[in-house]
Amino acid sequence: MYEFYRMSEVANERSEDGTPVAQRKLDIKHAAELARYIIKGLISATVELNPSDDGPIMKARKRLQELVGKQPYLALQPIVANLRTAGRNGSNLRAQQLETADREGMGIRVWLGQKDIMWVVDGQHRRKAIQMVIEFLEEIRIDQKYPPKKQSLFPHNRDERIVPHDELAVWIECYELTRGDCTVSMDIHLGLNIIEERQLFHDLNNLAKKVEKSLALEFDSSNAVNAFIKDELIDGGLINVSMGDKLDWEDDDGSFSRKDLVAVNAHLILNKSNINSAAPAIVQPRLPIARRYWQSVAQIPGFGENGARRLTVSAQSVLLKAIAKLTYDFAFGRQADINLLDKLLDGITDMDFSHDNPMWRYYQLTEDELKRYGLDSLTEYLPDNATGNRDVGNFDSETGWMRFGAKHNDIYPIIGDMIRWKLRLPNRHESRL
Repeated sequence: MYEFYRMSEVANERSEDGTPVAQRKLDIKHAAELARYIIKGLISATVELNPSDDGPIMKARKRLQELVGKQPYLALQPIVANLRTAGRNGSNLRAQQLETADREGMGIRVWLGQKDIMWVVDGQHRRKAIQMVIEFLEEIRIDQKYPPKKQSLFPHNRDERIVPHDELAVWIECYELTRGDCTVSMDIHLGLNIIEERQLFHDLNNLAKKVEKSLALEFDSSNAVNAFIKDELIDGGLINVSMGDKLDWEDDDGSFSRKDLVAVNAHLILNKSNINSAAPAIVQPRLPIARRYWQSVAQIPGFGENGARRLTVSAQSVLLKAIAKLTYDFAFGRQADINLLDKLLDGITDMDFSHDNPMWRYYQLTEDELKRYGLDSLTEYLPDNATGNRDVGNFDSETGWMRFGAKHNDIYPIIGDMIRWKLRLPNRHESRL
């Protein structure tokens, strides 16, 4: 891994002579996520390479592994590079055929010099991640301190940044692995010109069929939130999961797509729209509240039954996100309050989540209708109409269904305000009154 980083480079937006080259803009956040994945793999390797060690260093290895998370197997996708100095079909390379004693070909040995740079065509974020890991390990090795919490690739969550001696020994092992046992798979093309590099970049990134999000999540055993969904919600029989991402209201068995379950739990446990930052050290302490949330939701009449989407609006993921956000705020937010949390989770089981509830179609009602339904005071809980999207969805009078819209990030806070009003929870807009 270390040698690959030393011998490779990523082309800039334009080469030295101004010729456009193949590369996309570097996303540091994505590279950092890959770097954390590599660290997870390095720590896992230190455990697997020392099976007979049961001393204090092994305890430190396993302690660090618990913090970064476990998974059955780890590997990076092969990095695609172009050796520009190789000439067409490698004509400029010094190479030697390797043969067995029976003169069977077994490979080719190639000699590379300092001028022979592997230009990365596909994999610049993986290369940047490797750079970040090497710099992280070198900093710890030299300073014997963790970086500040918000800048660290490792979730130490400590105000004291001094690295304990047993953990330092593990990090030194990880650093040595980057220079030895830890390798990088590569697909190296020889002597491509700029036009060919650009075509290769296009083909690698556009011709592959994208895997459905729910299917990809089904195969992921590494993420702590995903593990909770699989082990407790699905295997525990609390929630039924569908195979695909698209669900049909007419043929509804009460199940949810895995993609929707992940999104709801991201709001519930992390207060985010995705689970990419779901470190076990953060997730595990919050799971009791997550269990309680789903136990309360499961008691809503019609939830999880055949035809659930026609029976209750609680079968729509945007409404579950609204309750999840409120749960997070009252359990883990800056103004966490166990009494408000109890009031929320106890109250939703008795709330009217039917499609007929006029509260959901507040923005479709006239002033007279708002007064007739007793919804005129709800105005104080809702955001100002001057800015923002207020199209929460549409009530179809023919079917009697209230379908919330697709812009969930705009809609779920408003639904949350409606629930706050109904359950007499604090108004988040009080400061504007």
